[in-house]
Amino acid sequence: MKVLVIKFRNIGDVLLSTPLILNLKNIYPDSIIDFVLNKGCEDMVSNNPNVKNIIIYDRPRIKKLPIFSQLKEEIRFTRNIRHNNYDIVINLTEGERGAQLAFFSGAKIKLGFSVRKGIFSKIKIFDKLGDDKKWQHTVEKDLQFINLLGKEIINKEVKIYWPTEIEQEVDKILSDNSIEQFVHIHPVSRWMFKCWEDDRMAKIIDYLQKDKGIKVIITGAPIKKELDRIDKILRLCKTRPVNLSGMLTLKHLACLSSKAKLFFGVDTAPMHMAAINTPVMALFGASEASKWGPWHNNGKNHYLNDGLQINGCHTVFAESDHTAVYFGAIKKYQGMLNINIEPILKELNELL
Repeated sequence: MKVLVIKFRNIGDVLLSTPLILNLKNIYPDSIIDFVLNKGCEDMVSNNPNVKNIIIYDRPRIKKLPIFSQLKEEIRFTRNIRHNNYDIVINLTEGERGAQLAFFSGAKIKLGFSVRKGIFSKIKIFDKLGDDKKWQHTVEKDLQFINLLGKEIINKEVKIYWPTEIEQEVDKILSDNSIEQFVHIHPVSRWMFKCWEDDRMAKIIDYLQKDKGIKVIITGAPIKKELDRIDKILRLCKTRPVNLSGMLTLKHLACLSSKAKLFFGVDTAPMHMAAINTPVMALFGASEASKWGPWHNNGKNHYLNDGLQINGCHTVFAESDHTAVYFGAIKKYQGMLNINIEPILKELNELL
């Protein structure tokens, strides 16, 4: 039995599909499971004992090619998928590229979502369709394909794996900085409108370090706009957190957060990674907590899109006003602006 899972989305989306992989392996223990994803997301499933091959689609490289060369690349990529002779293909997105791969795969069973636009929206591709309209968490959305296979969901645990050397390197970073207990703060997102106000984030950092006496470690991606945003936050701080922004891989980030007393941040892939092993406090004012809230592997995960919510491990502050507001060329969401600092300080005081 050969199974192909396709998810052409972002880093956090791929991570949240790992319960599906685990269930497929439990149901078909002798199966070979391959995973197709966008370049940059592979760390979410590498080292996963249930994934045999990771097939990477290098979108940025292909988009830079002349149109004829792009077409050749698409044909080559699709042909390679077909030559693998999969028995089951599960496409976890509504886009054309995954549908195209499923259509030409030659698989006996093809499952996926209705394609939203383009030529493949007019063609019957999948034997059974998942429900992409239901208001449900992304983990549950992906797991529905187990039921469509006529099987029962056995496990809903999100998993990420890293090698021993990553653990050793993170331990050395903590040792070199004389850190035992710490709060991990990842204050930025690739989508800047998901970020909280810089001055409020700085006050949280100062509160944790000065009032609660616990060290803060700041992280961010090695991307200029994120690093610039973090620099602005740090300039507003009266205390000095340990700044590891731009220095860590995704595996290092996951390992680091697993050792934290608490993760604090917004809706990002690092937040989802942290939620696997560490209590999370997350701010949602530009995306739906009901779909993207921090997943609790051993508890309830039914978030609303408004208000303070605690599920026994994770804490979510959510605002449902997702109106875009502009300050010059800067796009923000009203929901993020509506999240005040006082209730957060109160919850932090109780947690720590």
